[in-house]
Amino acid sequence: MCSNTCGSPGSQDSSFAWKLCVQLLLLGFLLPTWLGAVEIKVSEEPVVALVGHDAVLHCSFSPEANFSLNELSLFWQVTDTNQLVHGFTEGQDQPAYQGSTYANRTALFYDQLAHGNMSLLLRRVQISDEGTFTCFVKVRDFSRAAVTLQMAATYSKPNVILEPSKNLKPGDLVKVRCHSFSGYPEAVVLWQDGHGNNITDNITTSQVANEQGLFDVQSILQVVLEPNSTYSCLIKNPLLQEVTHASVSITGQHLLFPAVALWVTVGLSICLVILLIVLAYVCQKKIRQSCKEEKAKAALQPLKNMNVKEDMAEEID
Repeated sequence: MCSNTCGSPGSQDSSFAWKLCVQLLLLGFLLPTWLGAVEIKVSEEPVVALVGHDAVLHCSFSPEANFSLNELSLFWQVTDTNQLVHGFTEGQDQPAYQGSTYANRTALFYDQLAHGNMSLLLRRVQISDEGTFTCFVKVRDFSRAAVTLQMAATYSKPNVILEPSKNLKPGDLVKVRCHSFSGYPEAVVLWQDGHGNNITDNITTSQVANEQGLFDVQSILQVVLEPNSTYSCLIKNPLLQEVTHASVSITGQHLLFPAVALWVTVGLSICLVILLIVLAYVCQKKIRQSCKEEKAKAALQPLKNMNVKEDMAEEID
């Protein structure tokens, strides 16, 4: 690393670079024998940061009473590649030897350095920043500790559509498509019916990273169409424990009533109307006939009364 970035040891412009390289070499090769001289505290759990936001990688130690910043050498490196993320020696930053991907994106908490706060502020974090960072500290002796950075991004609200969306008949095999964008890490996809039952078995899901490294998720559920049914797509971010969801409901506007059933219904309706008309006619006829009979009975009643009187007069004679 030193031969590639620091130039020759006799060059005036590279004198500090060689000093920096020597310090990093000491950190890399001599640290195991001196480890423990300075007790460093870092985050035990991974630091979770949202894409596009700032992240703080915590690193601190308890300085002695006579501690001076002139004694401090502080380096942050990418653990796997040894790329320098931020350097601080002789009381000032050393941005000239910083990896280009971190230029103008890092800072220390300068007002807290004297109190042992060596934490690194990493601005506008990206998916490519995910990984492990090592905090190297030298105050007379060297020590180091690693911090893990995990990236996260919230998934968009899913868009759920029915394919095809019209001219459907009950019993048709249809696809319910769910699409969500720009999340991280990979999502957990769940499907539920209108009663909250899990129907995730019969699905096909793909997750593809875009140019920013964020995942676009597409999931397809195949179902046999039933009237008045609901299908819900749930997108879960396992790191953030966030769940976003959307649903589609099958209503009459999606369904095309079968032609045979339609004509049967029309025929039955016509028959019912005819039957009602016939019943009304029969009832009306019965009522008229009853009325005539009642009138005839009423007309004969005086004659019957006269006959009764004549019979009674004959009996008396």
